[in-house]
Amino acid sequence: MARSIGAFQRATLGFILAGVGTCSAAEHVAVAAAANLVYVLEPLRAEFARTDPGVDVESEIGASGNLVAQISNGAPYDVFLSADMEYPKRLIQSGGAQASSLVTFAVGKLALWTTRPDLDLSSIDSVVRNPRVAKLAIANPSVAPYGQAAEQVLAKLGLAEAAKAKLVFGENITQTAEYVSSGNADAGFVALSLILSPKLKDKGRWLEIPPALYDPISQGGVLTTRGAANPAARRYLAFLTNPAARKVFAQFGYGLPDGSQSTAGVPMPAGSRPLDAGGISGRLAVE
Repeated sequence: MARSIGAFQRATLGFILAGVGTCSAAEHVAVAAAANLVYVLEPLRAEFARTDPGVDVESEIGASGNLVAQISNGAPYDVFLSADMEYPKRLIQSGGAQASSLVTFAVGKLALWTTRPDLDLSSIDSVVRNPRVAKLAIANPSVAPYGQAAEQVLAKLGLAEAAKAKLVFGENITQTAEYVSSGNADAGFVALSLILSPKLKDKGRWLEIPPALYDPISQGGVLTTRGAANPAARRYLAFLTNPAARKVFAQFGYGLPDGSQSTAGVPMPAGSRPLDAGGISGRLAVE
């Protein structure tokens, strides 16, 4: 059984290389990461360790807005990986991060996911208006960019009112996915990266939401004021934009900052497809 993910799950992603004949402390990087990255952090750590094995990387996940609040209140993080660009910019404006270090490392994708085999998943409309759908999960839009994107989709399709009474809010996007995975929600708008993770890729069915229906989820990383003085943190942030890291992001369905589409060639479960490019009709693409 896959381990469930709570609101703030600490994921210790350490790698310590023991020197031969010498004993020295490993460098340390503390990362505050948006919840959509929970399953990507370990593969990234493993790749980073291949070229920089003497660094101990420890990460904590949460909603981007909540992590900004923690850092602003003195939480000892070196790198902040957000689900958007706005939260890193806010941290910079408040003096909590180094402006020159800001990078875009990936572009998130939104999907509508269900684990109910009997649910009509032919369109967003068919899910939202289905009387048998009592609970529709989204991440809290006040602190989670993926929740903001879900609200934009519903508004653009004229479904906000129909969905209003059904909405249940996860504190972050991993908790939102947990609601769907556990059956506590009939369906939910979640990060595609979570659905494509090894723990969830064979569970349920999903529709990738057309990017035209929501603002781009460009995900930014930045060195905190504390991290600006940490050479290992600087190297880790730079690593996130190199080809090895981009390959990892692509495997989890992320788009790349240069506009590359990463879902091409990604296996889709039976009954799971991207919606058509226009997205307004909510129909499945014809292959």
